[in-house]
This record gives sequence, structure tokens and C-alpha cells, in this order.
Amino acid sequence: MDTGTPMPTRRHFMQLSSSAAALAAQAPKVSANDKIQIATIGAGGMGSGDTRLALQIPGVSLVAVADLYDGRLARAKEVWGNHLFTTRDYREILSRKDIDAVIIGTPDHYHSQISVDAMNAGKDVYCEKPMVQKIEQGYDVVNAQKKTGRILQVGSQYASSLCFLKAKDLLASGAIGELNMVEAWLDRNSAVGAWQYSIPPDASPQTVDWERYTAITRKRAWDAKRFFRWRNYQDYGTGVAGDLYVHLLTGLHVVTGSLGPTRVYSTGGLRFWKDERDVADVTLALVDYPKTERHPEFTFSLRVNFASGGSTESFGIRFVGSEGVMNVSMNSVTISRHPREAQPGYTIGTFPQSVQEAFLKEYRAKYPEQIPTADAMRPDREDVYNAPREHSAHLEHHRNFYAAVRSRKPFFEDAVFGLRTAGPALLCNHSYFERKICEWDPNQLKRTA
Repeated sequence: MDTGTPMPTRRHFMQLSSSAAALAAQAPKVSANDKIQIATIGAGGMGSGDTRLALQIPGVSLVAVADLYDGRLARAKEVWGNHLFTTRDYREILSRKDIDAVIIGTPDHYHSQISVDAMNAGKDVYCEKPMVQKIEQGYDVVNAQKKTGRILQVGSQYASSLCFLKAKDLLASGAIGELNMVEAWLDRNSAVGAWQYSIPPDASPQTVDWERYTAITRKRAWDAKRFFRWRNYQDYGTGVAGDLYVHLLTGLHVVTGSLGPTRVYSTGGLRFWKDERDVADVTLALVDYPKTERHPEFTFSLRVNFASGGSTESFGIRFVGSEGVMNVSMNSVTISRHPREAQPGYTIGTFPQSVQEAFLKEYRAKYPEQIPTADAMRPDREDVYNAPREHSAHLEHHRNFYAAVRSRKPFFEDAVFGLRTAGPALLCNHSYFERKICEWDPNQLKRTA
């Protein structure tokens, strides 16, 4: 955050004390009856990361971990204690009475089944995005949440970002006029960013439950890459669309309040990471959103490139309106405003002189010549809204989940919201592989063509 005198056009939309004591004083007091015992199902990168964040929430404790690789079960005990119950079979987790909620960090192909099983077992669910691997699985998750009344929250932290919530308010206030286009990109330039995850040297059918891993998809011979680099394969993951487009769609839906698009077109290809993967590493999509009470129709363009030529990951969402542009990241919102033209101007130099004079007479009758105001002569205005340094959208997202578990009031990124973002994202895959435009009904949450 700026520590000097702020410029007239530079603002901060949230002020927090920088002292640790002040932040600690703001933490909610938790009684013995408010304790939440959790289990993690799938202790890979996201599952472990989610667990670390969850354990920063007062009153949350880890009881058990399930994973199909023995090494991750051993690591869980190294990190969180030998008292943990560990298993390869997630159903043993769900049968325990001492577990209130589960974190699901498995590969995508198990998200829906474990989510439904967990809610039916009386557990609340924090499920990593995308909520489902296939669109039709979303209906099972939505119905299970409605039937059981359990809390389900999808793990796309954009829904809890102060910047996206601020952007929502700014857009609704007319800060950039009428919205007509949104551009988003999430480019990467690293092997790990392109899903080239490390494979442990002890990986084998003895240390990995390969049979359980492939039980709900096609059977294949043991392949360590398909287990540890699962995002590269359609059998287990959802490609760029499920991993990254869901984030971008979540941010868009938070800011605009949209229920979803009506048309989706996607293209791209395997340009750089030719490592036996069967999903694209470069994708572009155009997604059309219908007119609503809040906004006219607009188009959303998305891009992901896994070899973008830069040194770091590049991310942003750019909202283009009739009177300005709003750029949103996880740390800031920047608005560049340019007032709408007071008159259209003219191009009459190729007309005969008499016609020019006749045109100008009619034009000036409609648009009288005005002396430029001081505002009009100023450079374009730019406002910057910075999130406080202490803000972590990831941590805030977990705070929102456990607050919902305690209050029994679901956070808005529930199963329906999860399907509203997963559905269009997965349609991008259908469009890419089928080479066609796909139609979507945002009200009925289903593909129509």
C-alpha cells in the first residue's frame, strides 16, 4: 500500500491495521462447541494447500487424510502429526462420526462422486474447482445439496477476492458506462505451471492404488505420469478449461452477477508441451452473454497459453465499457475513464464545397459548437483501488466456508454457482474437440446444441 501522500486519483478501498495485534484482535472467538473437525480427501498440491489454509481458521482441526499414494499419507503425518487417521479408501473417512467437513482435492474425475457421497454421509464439502468433470454430473451434486441441506462450497477463491467484490460495486455504479466486452487471460511460462508435476521415485503399483484411481474411468496399464500429471489427460482432468477458465468465469460472474452465457466457441491446440498429453496447451474462447436487467449483452474472451514467452505468470480481467475500462487482478482494480463523446464528429473533406456547407449547417443545428470545459481538457482519469497487503483471497475463501459451516448459511459459491461456471467452461472443451459452436441455457443449466 502507498505510504506517501495519495494522488487525487489514487485510492485504497480497504484500510486495515498493519499491526499483528490488531489483526489478531479481529479474529473471531471460538468456543469449545464451535470446533470443526475436518478430513482431506486427495492430499496433492491443492488438497494440501487447502488444508494448510483451513488450519489457520480458529477452531478447525484435521482428523484424517485419504489419498491413493502412500507417500502422501506418510507426508501428511510428518506435517500434521502421527495422530491422523490415514487411508486409501475415502469411504472410511465418510463413515467416521467425528468428521464434520471434508476438503476434496482429488483429480477432477472423482469430484462429483465424492461430493455426493460426502453430503449423503452428513458431511459439509469444500470441493476444488471444477465442481464436476462432466456437465451432467453437476445435476447430481446440486440435487444432493438440496436434499441433504449440507454446505458445499467450490474452491475458486475469486469469489472471495476483495478486488472482484469491489469491481462488482464499481460496475454496478456505472463507473465504466455500459459493459460491452470482457477480456481475460491467464498465461504461464513454467513447466510446473504447465502441469509437469514431479513424479516420486518410489511410484509403483505397490505405492499407488491404481485400480481405485481408474475404477470410474477406462482401464489402463499402470502409468505414473497419468497418476501424478493427471491434468494432462481427459480421463482424469478437464484441461485448461476446468483448471483455469473456471477461475476466470467465476470472477466474471461475481462482478457482473450473470447467470451464464448462451453461446460458446473455443479453439487452440497442442503447440509446445508435446509430452503425450491429450489436451491443448493454448486455448482461446469467445463466450456470448445475454442481455439482463443489469447489463446489455456482451462478449467474454478468454485465453490461456502455457508457453507465453514471459518470465512469470500473467493474469488479468479487463472490462470494457462505453465510458471507460476496468482492469481487475487479485490485488488491485484500475479504472481508466474517458467521457463519452458529446458529438459524433464528421468526415466531409471529400464532399463538394456546397455540400460541406449544407452538412455543417445541419450538423451545427443539432450539435452547437461548444467551448471546451476544463474537465474536457484534462487527461483521461485513472483510479486505482488496492487491496490491503494482509488480504489473501485463498484464506478468505476458507474463512467463508467455515463461517458457513458454523452458521448453516451457505456461501454464494454453492453447487448451483459451481455448475454455472463449470458448465460453460466444460462447453469450451466440447467446442474445441467437436469443432463447433455450443449453445447453453443459463437458466436451465444445460447444453441445448
